[in-house]
Amino acid sequence: MPMETPARIVSELTSRGYNADPEAVTLLAGADEPGLALAAAVERAPDDALKLSADHVRRVLDDAGANANADVASPEPPAPNTSASTGAKNSANRETERRSADETKGVESADRDASRPEQFVRDPDLDARSLDIAGDVTGESTGTGEYEDFVSVFRDRYKRLASQLRSRVNVRPTSAVRKMPGGGDTAIVGMISDIRSTASGHWLIELEDTSGTYPCLVMKDREFADVVDELLFDEVIAVEGTLSDDNDDGDGILFVDSLYFPDVPRTYEPSTADRHVQAALISDVHVGSQEFMADAWSRFADWLHTEEAERVEYLLLAGDMVEGVGVYPDQDEELDIVDIYDQYEQFSEHLKEVPGDLDIVMIPGNHDAVRLAEPQPGFDDELRSIMSAHDAEITGNPSTVTVEGVDVLMYHGVSLDEVIAELPEEKASYEEPHKAMYQLLKKRHVAPQFGGKTRLAPEERDYLVMDQVPDVFHTGHVHKLGWGKYHNVLAVNSGCWQAQTAFQKSVNIDPDAGFAPILDLDTLDMTVRKFS
Repeated sequence: MPMETPARIVSELTSRGYNADPEAVTLLAGADEPGLALAAAVERAPDDALKLSADHVRRVLDDAGANANADVASPEPPAPNTSASTGAKNSANRETERRSADETKGVESADRDASRPEQFVRDPDLDARSLDIAGDVTGESTGTGEYEDFVSVFRDRYKRLASQLRSRVNVRPTSAVRKMPGGGDTAIVGMISDIRSTASGHWLIELEDTSGTYPCLVMKDREFADVVDELLFDEVIAVEGTLSDDNDDGDGILFVDSLYFPDVPRTYEPSTADRHVQAALISDVHVGSQEFMADAWSRFADWLHTEEAERVEYLLLAGDMVEGVGVYPDQDEELDIVDIYDQYEQFSEHLKEVPGDLDIVMIPGNHDAVRLAEPQPGFDDELRSIMSAHDAEITGNPSTVTVEGVDVLMYHGVSLDEVIAELPEEKASYEEPHKAMYQLLKKRHVAPQFGGKTRLAPEERDYLVMDQVPDVFHTGHVHKLGWGKYHNVLAVNSGCWQAQTAFQKSVNIDPDAGFAPILDLDTLDMTVRKFS
C-alpha cells in the first residue's frame, strides 16, 4: 500500500492497533520508504504500547539509516494483524455485518454498498485541524460542600449574569430601591427566589441581589405576562417598572413594565470553519445495556470509513458512554455487562471501530462513573487508560470545544428533565428537546434551577454559566432527536444508541436510537443519518 500521505500512515497504524503522535506520523510519511519505516516502528514498539511516540520513530529511522550505510537490508513489512482488536475490521467481517439502513422522514439514510471491495482510505487535512477546550472543571474542583461554597457559586452566577444585563437596563441594588420615593421608575437585576400567583391571577416574583430582596408584580393583562411561564427558580433576570406609592413606608412593590433575560442577541452571527469539514455529534451510547444497539453502531462506524464520510474529521460524544450500575431501580436486570470497568472496556472496543484519524472529544453523563453533581469532571486516570482508543480527548461536563473556530458547547443535559417538567409543553417537551435547549440559551445557563432533579457541585465559580454565546449547543440525555436554531445558535440533541428499555417503557420514553447528526462546520448546516 502506498504511504505518501499522513492519512494513509494513520489508517495503516490503526489497522495494526496503534495510535501515533502527529509528529511521529509526519516522520514516517517523510521517510525514504514510509511502508518499511512503519513496519519497523510497529515491530520494535514495546509490547504494552498503544501509541507510537516521535522519539520512538526517530530511533527506528536513525537505526535504519545506520543499517542502510552498512548495506543491511531493511525488513519486509509484516502482514496486517487482523486478529488484534483495532477498530479497523477486516473485509470478511464487514461483508458479514453490512446492510442498508432504513429511510426515515427528514433524515438521510446511510445506505451501504455490499460490493465495496475494501475500506476507503480517508485523506483529511491534518495540518488544518484545530481543537481547543475551555470551561473544563477537571482538576479545578475546590468545593467541599460547606455552606460558604454554595454562597460562593451563587454569588459568582449572579455577578456574571447580572453583568450581561446591566448594559441593557439602568439598574439599582434592592437596598437602594427600598429608599426611593414611591411612584418613581427603576430597574432591578436579581436572582429569582420565589414565584407565586396572587388571588387576582397576577404574578409576584421575588428578586434577590447581593443587598437583599424585592417583590415585583407582573399584571396578568400585560402583553409579556406569558413569559412568566418560562421562569425558573435561581435564574437571573432584569425587570423595569414603577414603584408603588407606599414604597416610602418600606412596604413597596415594583409594577413590572418589561422583563429581560440574559439571552442570545438577535443579531448574533456564529463563527464557521474556513474549509469544508464535518463533525459527527452523538451521545448516549450505553454500552453494557442489553438494549445497546451494537449493529447500528457498527454500521455507523463502517460508514465513517466510506468516501461519503471523508469530510467527517471530528467525533463529539456528549456523555453516557456506558449504561452504568445502580443508576435506576432494578437496572441490574437490564444489564448485559454487570461490571462497570468491563463496560468501559467494551465501549473502548467499539470506539476502535471508528477511523483512527478522527479527533474525538468525550464528556461524561449521569450514567458514567463520575460524580453526579454538575459540573462533572472528566474521568479518572484508570478509566482514561481504559478509554485510550484513538487518543480521545476527555473533558468535563459541560465544556466548550472550539473546533476550527466553531464554539461547540457540549453539555450532557440532565437539566433538560427539569426544564421540561416545569415549563408548558409548547415551550419544552421530550418530543422537541431543542426547544428546552432554547430556554437554557435564553437563560445563559445550562442548569439554572437548584434543589430539584439537577445536582449542583458548589465551586468557587459557576462553570454552568454561558459567558460566551456558543455557535453550536450539543446535548444528549433525553434520548430524543431534535435540532433547530435559536437566534442563529444551532441547538442539537443527538438521540441515543440504546433501544427502549423496560424502565423507559414504564415511564413512557420512546427513544430515537441509531441516529448520527453530521454538522458542516463551514456552514453550520446539518444532516441526520439513521443507522438503525
